[in-house]
Formats: sequence, C-alpha cells, structure tokens
Amino acid sequence: MKQHKSSAPQFAICVHNAECPASLELHKIYRVLPDDDAASDGDLRIIDESGEDYLYPADYFLLVDLPSDTERALRDSFLLAQHAGRGARERFEKALAKVADAAPEEYDRL
Repeated sequence: MKQHKSSAPQFAICVHNAECPASLELHKIYRVLPDDDAASDGDLRIIDESGEDYLYPADYFLLVDLPSDTERALRDSFLLAQHAGRGARERFEKALAKVADAAPEEYDRL
C-alpha cells in the first residue's frame, strides 16, 4: 500500500557523512523527496549541498516529524533559497556571456 505524500516525512537530519562530507553536513536538516523505488532499496532521495537531489543510504539520516508550522516554514525557506540560487546562476551566466563577447579593454565597464 502506497503512503500518501502528506504522510511521508519531508525532512531528515544527517547523522553520517563519512563517505560524502562535501555533499552532506552532519547534523544538518535536509529535504527528503518522495521516492518509493529508492525507499524499497533502503535509500532516501535527498536535496544535498549541491542543491540537486541524489540517493543516499537511509541510515545516513534520522527522519523527523515536525510540527506543521515548522515544516511549512522550512519548506518555504528551501523554496526561496532554490529560486534565489537559480536567479544568481542566471545572472552569473549573463555576466559571463558579456565578458566572453567583450574586448579586454571593456571589462571594467561590465
């Protein structure tokens, strides 16, 4: 029987990161994305430090059941950070394109 999306934990605390310290920080809260196939293999789909989702062993994390207002605040915060990151990336790529097309004497004006 499949769990409803709302009953699945959406956050987890990292308790083990020895194999991937650049991707996961100990004691940090991470978003968990629903993935029944991953769960059946003993994994969790986590949005890690790269901002992308990857599979990690479930025993690297403690799933947390948070009060609804805390969960909503964290979810909103993650979404804002994700959108801000996209905007920064787009601005960086536009600036990089300008530099690539500019002559060296124009760099100071960019």
